[in-house]
Amino acid sequence: MNQADLIAHVADAVGLSKADATKAIDAVLSAVSDELMTGKDVRLNGFGIFSTTERAAREGRNPQTGAAIQIAASKVAKFSPAKALKDRLNGAS
Repeated sequence: MNQADLIAHVADAVGLSKADATKAIDAVLSAVSDELMTGKDVRLNGFGIFSTTERAAREGRNPQTGAAIQIAASKVAKFSPAKALKDRLNGAS
């Protein structure tokens, strides 16, 4: 599913126009991004937790030449699914 599919699904499920569904989805994604940028977690009950973590600097390899390169430290987004989502994916009621 891509963003256009998600917009169409939300619009149909809630009875909104696609323009209104687009605004709603954009607002949710913006709120999640803003919270992650400040280092806070976003907890959605029954769905999961979005958080950030630090990735340490490390040495990697250029796949074309095999030469060693330094990969800089960075922050990455992480998602941990809730138990309810895991159960749903695995067929539990």
